[in-house]
Amino acid sequence: MATTGLQHVAAMYAGVVAPPLIVGAAVGLSATELTFLTGACLFTAGLATLLQTLGIWKIGARLPFVNGVTFAGVAPMTAVVASTDDKSDALPLIFGAVIVAGLLGFLAAPVFCKAVRFFPPVVTGTVITLIGVSLLPVAFGWAQGPDTTAHDYGSPTNLGLAAVTLVIVLLLRRFTRGFVKQIAVLLGLVAGTLIAIPFGVTDFGPVADADIVGFPTPFHFGAPQFQVAAIVSMCVVMVVSMTESTADMLALGEIVGRPADEKTIAAGLRADTLGSALSPLFNGFMCSAFAQNIGLVAMTRIRSRFVVAAGGGFLVLMGLCPVAASLIAVVPRPVLGGAGVVLFGSVAASGIQTLVRAALDKDNNVLIVAVSLAVGIVPITAPEFYHAFPETAKIILDSGISTGCVAAVLLNLVFNHLGKGRDAQDVTHPMEAGEEISGVARTPAPH
Repeated sequence: MATTGLQHVAAMYAGVVAPPLIVGAAVGLSATELTFLTGACLFTAGLATLLQTLGIWKIGARLPFVNGVTFAGVAPMTAVVASTDDKSDALPLIFGAVIVAGLLGFLAAPVFCKAVRFFPPVVTGTVITLIGVSLLPVAFGWAQGPDTTAHDYGSPTNLGLAAVTLVIVLLLRRFTRGFVKQIAVLLGLVAGTLIAIPFGVTDFGPVADADIVGFPTPFHFGAPQFQVAAIVSMCVVMVVSMTESTADMLALGEIVGRPADEKTIAAGLRADTLGSALSPLFNGFMCSAFAQNIGLVAMTRIRSRFVVAAGGGFLVLMGLCPVAASLIAVVPRPVLGGAGVVLFGSVAASGIQTLVRAALDKDNNVLIVAVSLAVGIVPITAPEFYHAFPETAKIILDSGISTGCVAAVLLNLVFNHLGKGRDAQDVTHPMEAGEEISGVARTPAPH
């Protein structure tokens, strides 16, 4: 139980520590504060996993279901940071928004599990793809170095370290099997850090300064603050997370031979949302399902929820041990950038895999994906596109995930739910001429 539980931790560790690293760097936290934030996210991920696997009353799916900090919230949170003049208020604003979104999600769980039909693969696939694409610029920024004003920012040394780390991860994924293959990203970070030592870019100060035992002090960064725009943005993220968790529960139920019914999904969503609402109390972020651990369950065929609960226990212990949390702070940013290309690119690839199931032979679905991706990519390709809008509106508009999700949901309603519309299967590409455009009669496709 201990070894297989640790394997689950290894498979999701990089995914848990990446969001606090990104947000903490955007806020400008010191290495010590960044270590604290990382430890807090490990601690809250462990609590959420225990809640999900062991369950309390009608809370928890009681499946081998791992919870951790969701990637979906990273872009909206960094947008909140960017729009906040006093960076010391950024984290309290994020925590306040997560608390409200979590509580609303908890109340909506019994209803949401019945509304899944409005979030088909065409919507969820688009949003997951946008999550990965939105995070890739972060990896590219890490690869150049931690300080944009430094003389070595973007230097061949930094980019070389990123490239070497990327190659190591790829080689491990290609030529290893089993447990080693699952922790390829983690091993790549270790190898990249060791290679970086002779170049003088590895700092072991955070480990030396960290305590062996510690506790994530409640509201360490200040009491939560509540801002409408930030709350709306995180509520959109909550909808995305609940949708992804629902899909993961359905998949996991099939793998373990216990199909997830409506009652199980509602209980699982309650655990997700309650864990998210409580997470800011200990300085953590929004929690959601980790799909990579579902793949681990399928690969190992170890289906016991208590094994995953053991992994949650290890996460709690790591969160209570600042030295363990500080290890990630040692990793140089270029090394993180190289691993981030794989990590964030895999998220985008996961979204593309979901889109494969989205019946893209229908022109309606192609249009939904095309327009939603375009809307979501605007803040990435044209960061100043919404410069004339009020700051509160920019918190939402500058998050490609939020805008892309809203666009996908609305377009899906218009094209696939409101009215019968014309049969979408006779056109396979949105640029093909239809009868009403070309005026040329066409032979109906066979049904």
